[in-house]
Amino acid sequence: MKKYLALILSVLMLVALLSACGGSAPASSTAPSGGASTEPAAKTSDYEIAVVVKITGIQFFNVMEEGVKKAAEELGVNAYVVGPTKADAAEQVKIIEDLITAGVDAIVVVPNDATALETVLQRARDAGILVISNESPGQVGADYDVELIDNTKFATAVAESAAKAMGGKGQYALYVGGLSVPLHNTWADIAQKYIEENYPDMELATDRIACGEDAALARTTTLDLLTTYPNLKGVIAFGSQGPLGAAEAVKESGLIGKFAVVGNVVPSEASAYLKDGSITEGYLWNPADSGYACVCTALQLLNGGSVTDGKYEVPGIGAPAVSDKNVLAYDDTLVITKDNADSLGF
Repeated sequence: MKKYLALILSVLMLVALLSACGGSAPASSTAPSGGASTEPAAKTSDYEIAVVVKITGIQFFNVMEEGVKKAAEELGVNAYVVGPTKADAAEQVKIIEDLITAGVDAIVVVPNDATALETVLQRARDAGILVISNESPGQVGADYDVELIDNTKFATAVAESAAKAMGGKGQYALYVGGLSVPLHNTWADIAQKYIEENYPDMELATDRIACGEDAALARTTTLDLLTTYPNLKGVIAFGSQGPLGAAEAVKESGLIGKFAVVGNVVPSEASAYLKDGSITEGYLWNPADSGYACVCTALQLLNGGSVTDGKYEVPGIGAPAVSDKNVLAYDDTLVITKDNADSLGF
């Protein structure tokens, strides 16, 4: 009898999980492991959800793909990740055009250039495809946007961390993944304004620089800036590769303990730098949660459910705050330090 009761309880728990996302019984998924391919996995349900990332092959989006795969397996939906091999908006457009031709049910996209994708995303909607953006609040051509953090709180925390590490004085540089990457530049705007209003003895040394998604470029950029601006005391880097490259430059220049590097990092990539002090502090959310939440939201909407009625929750993540611009925002900022980087699991 205990075995039967345990079995019934397991079934009831599974039904509850799937109901939250409007899913059906779970099935296996063979989603691809990353790369520029647009070949979908073998179908496990009537819905096909393609997640178009900014760039494949870097750890951040590898971790995001883990969340997409988990959602595919648990929710019984054909969800998979595709993307260009370099952070190129034109390549994203081509991939989305192929997905429109293939007739997928939903497209989730993390834009390299919000403006460049407006027309193709509208074509997708005109073709009856649900469009969800990620890291691009207010994206033209998207039905909804999903964010795992409160962007103002996130950027303010990064700016405050850098300011404290710099003692509230000196010049700093701002790195972004690209000058047209929407969320990176939103964070940069917020951070710059916060510092201007709260730390008058800090100064932005030069215009923000697009090197946050390329560690090698961030390294050479930082070395160049240290030569050009002798009063440079810190870097705020939005883009998970920017702090890594800046940290390498700090080590080469013998500036550990004298120079602040704060920004987006994947814990496993930044751990050694945090421990030796070349990265001061990291900020992120779990990219796997982002992938899971986007797929779950897409499935809920494809099944005719609501995500704005105050009752919608993503299992294990919670209920989002919903703006009047259809932005679904959670508040799951991770502060990454030398003490916790190895324990965060990604």
